[in-house]
Amino acid sequence: MKKVVISHRLHDDGMAVLEQANTKIAITNDGSPAAMLPELLDADGLIIRIGSIDRQTMLQAKNLKVIGRPGVGVDDVDVKTATELGIPVVIAPGANTRSVAEHAFALMFACAKDLLRSDKEMRKGNFAIRSSYKAYELNGKTLALIGYGRIGSILAQMSSAIGMQVKVYDPFVSRETIEKEGYIYCSQLDEAIKQSHVISIHVPLTPETRNLIGAQEIGWMSANTILINCARGEVIDEAALTVALEKGLIHSAGLDVFASEPVDTTAPLFELNNVTVSPHMAGQTKEAASGVATMAAEGVLAVINGERWENVCNPEAYNHPRWNK
Repeated sequence: MKKVVISHRLHDDGMAVLEQANTKIAITNDGSPAAMLPELLDADGLIIRIGSIDRQTMLQAKNLKVIGRPGVGVDDVDVKTATELGIPVVIAPGANTRSVAEHAFALMFACAKDLLRSDKEMRKGNFAIRSSYKAYELNGKTLALIGYGRIGSILAQMSSAIGMQVKVYDPFVSRETIEKEGYIYCSQLDEAIKQSHVISIHVPLTPETRNLIGAQEIGWMSANTILINCARGEVIDEAALTVALEKGLIHSAGLDVFASEPVDTTAPLFELNNVTVSPHMAGQTKEAASGVATMAAEGVLAVINGERWENVCNPEAYNHPRWNK
């Protein structure tokens, strides 16, 4: 019987895929490499919902054939080592795209309408908060998308539909593609950020994007700027953002991701009333959770059974000698 280790239980639909395949399932409820290693020593597959896996662990898990991620982020997986060992890293592209785009859209509205602060103050009996006039309309305002993949493109459509002007910065997407959709192409990051009312981040975490938005970039923003992040927390310098929010250098921020998760809620960022936060849940709708779990489970089982599954982040793994037997 094949064995699959899971860091944390998947959505029931994903679990059903594994169970119906007559697979031995081990759930560690801890995604740290050290906690998962004992179960990984004889495992065929691993699905990391929350956690990470490093080179040392992979080298010890000699029977490991595949690693699955119910999503598209692989920054917590040593992909280089996995490729070196011929271990495909299965991802679930597109399954949570709509959910994340809608969440970014919701955060944009929550910030623009000053909903969090208004809710808190009204519950205290401060009805006069209605006259603070911090809320503003999004119609006619400018949205800057930092990253124009599946999620960014859907958010662009939503925002354009309510009358927003859309600017796009993505070095990997051509001017022709952006302008064909009716959006403004920006060749430089500062060009996108300056004079934009809302900036939404939609890039993966890489060495190049870590702290992509720091003190200098925040300095290009205005007192009316809203910053949204549903990508990866480390893309923004949280210390610099906290200072900007404290001093009112920008209007507000809507954050679904953080540099360290689970978060330290005693951090100064969480004491501010101009930041709306959610617990990395943008892709955790019922529909998305089912989709990513099912795709990850199906992909992991396929690879275990010798199939060259298409949805992997490292197709080069199939060049390993273990795939030529």
